[in-house]
Amino acid sequence: MIEKMKKVVILASAEGKQRLLESLRNAGVMHVTDMVRKSPLSSDYEEKRGEYQHILQILEERGDKKRKEKLLSSSDFEKVHVSLKNAVERESELKDSIILLQNERERIAPFGDFNPEELKALSADGISLSLYTIGKKDEEKLRSDESIRYIPIAYNGKGRAVALVNSEMPAEIAAQRFDLPEKNLSEIDAELLSEKEELKELGEKIRLGAEYIPSYKAVIAEWDEKITFERVSATVNGDDIIYLQGYIPEKCEKDFIRFAKSESFAYSISEPSEDDNPPTLVAYKGITRIVKPIFDILGTVPGYREYDISSYFLVFFALFFAMIIGDGGYGLIFLIAAIIMHVKSKKASDINILLYVLSVVTIIWGAMTGTWFGSEAVLNHLPFLKIFIVPAITNFPEVVGVDSVWAQNMLMKFCFILGAVQLGLARVMNIVRKAKEKDLSLVAEAGWFIDVVMLYLMALYLVIGQAVPFGIIIGGIALGFVLVCCFSAQGPGVKFLDGLKASLAGFFTTFLDTISCFSNIMSYIRLFAVGMASLAIAQSFNGMAEGMLSGALIPVGIAIIVVGHLLNLVMGILSVVVHGVRLNLLEFSGALGMEWTGYNYEPFCKMVNDKADKNS
Repeated sequence: MIEKMKKVVILASAEGKQRLLESLRNAGVMHVTDMVRKSPLSSDYEEKRGEYQHILQILEERGDKKRKEKLLSSSDFEKVHVSLKNAVERESELKDSIILLQNERERIAPFGDFNPEELKALSADGISLSLYTIGKKDEEKLRSDESIRYIPIAYNGKGRAVALVNSEMPAEIAAQRFDLPEKNLSEIDAELLSEKEELKELGEKIRLGAEYIPSYKAVIAEWDEKITFERVSATVNGDDIIYLQGYIPEKCEKDFIRFAKSESFAYSISEPSEDDNPPTLVAYKGITRIVKPIFDILGTVPGYREYDISSYFLVFFALFFAMIIGDGGYGLIFLIAAIIMHVKSKKASDINILLYVLSVVTIIWGAMTGTWFGSEAVLNHLPFLKIFIVPAITNFPEVVGVDSVWAQNMLMKFCFILGAVQLGLARVMNIVRKAKEKDLSLVAEAGWFIDVVMLYLMALYLVIGQAVPFGIIIGGIALGFVLVCCFSAQGPGVKFLDGLKASLAGFFTTFLDTISCFSNIMSYIRLFAVGMASLAIAQSFNGMAEGMLSGALIPVGIAIIVVGHLLNLVMGILSVVVHGVRLNLLEFSGALGMEWTGYNYEPFCKMVNDKADKNS
């Protein structure tokens, strides 16, 4: 359920600004709007926070997670931070330096280990040496020119390093001049060894720094609070009288009024207007809270005036997940993973409970279709599993003695039923909502519901060849189309004739939307297609390993089965994200008219607890 919001405007004297903001932060209930201004101080805070966040990210990526964590005092933390920051910066410098040294070593290696100062000394004595690298053919030209004196130094298979003595390289010879290095090969090797050792030590220091991750998180939370306070402070308007506006949940209204009176500042509380865009606070109830992590990962927030579909999402997503994964054996793997997570954390998190639900539903679906690791042999060795098979949707029809084409058609029909139910549910929800609002456009929603039912029957006729009352289908689609064309623009306060004109003006759009409605129903066949693809992949790997499960090739056969099924499992999870989430957030939500344009309710509040100095 999406909590109702109240719009709040606060007025206070400018000299009481600091006290007002501190009081609001302690109350922790008001979402401040238009918090987009920045002050020089908040920019400095954000820069400092970014510095801590950068080191924290490195520690989380590279740190030793098994080390015992420490929570440092403020003074000790800053010393540790400076040390780690210097280590990270020095590590970056060393990596760049090592690359340069390696490139330089590669450049001078063909000429061997020589002292550049000795060549400079020869030049001072009148013996000029010019170093070049040339190709094999160019060396032959150089050898044939008796006027040029040169010394061959090294040959690397592709070309020759040479030194010209008191001579210049002829222009017709393609040669690359070698600039004298500042250090010889031995010095470079020694420097490389030293820097690599230092780099290794710094890497170990950063690895051991993982024990300070909790301290970094605590400090970053403190800086987040400082940044938020400064940004709210910059948002406050007015010179003599300041004001601040935002939103509070309706359930907190009485508490907020008592708080305002105790702090003696003026305020007004009103209903948000149609032009306002309040934040969204979704109150998850019971089991539906386990879908919140999915919405958080996807970054989807319903608009304040949109639906909370968490309960519907959970039901359909669990079923879609089971159908796409499609294998009871894989469901067992998920269940084992959920149990291990539970035992390790000693507490079932929302993600843990969600995994329990998805694994159980997948096991049930796998049992109903008779699919266990994509193998018919499992059913033959464990015949009691055949008891759970539903012939109409089984993946192994020959086991229960039904026609394979009939079983596939029934499974596709089930997918279309799911599509019709979910899309039809969306239209019913719209009808109920608009009936409460006395919105005449609910008739258009009824037209869409009729179209969903008729187009579902059309899908059955076209895809699986089921006999349907074709005349009734055409008449029903026409009726739904007419209702949508006449009532889609109706609404509270809209005159009927004006609404009729606006509705008819969208005739072509309604026609395209009707086609889209049919394609939406058809798109649910992806559940069948992806599930069958997963089964085919599992069977392919089983077939590859079947001939190797005897003799010396047993380890190879087992490896093929394990790797193949793990790969199939990962692909199944990706398919759930692509297809299972899409059906809920596009097809279903689109029928509800949802755009997911909301933003989360984030009250201005304290982010860290008051505490005594850690040094005490």
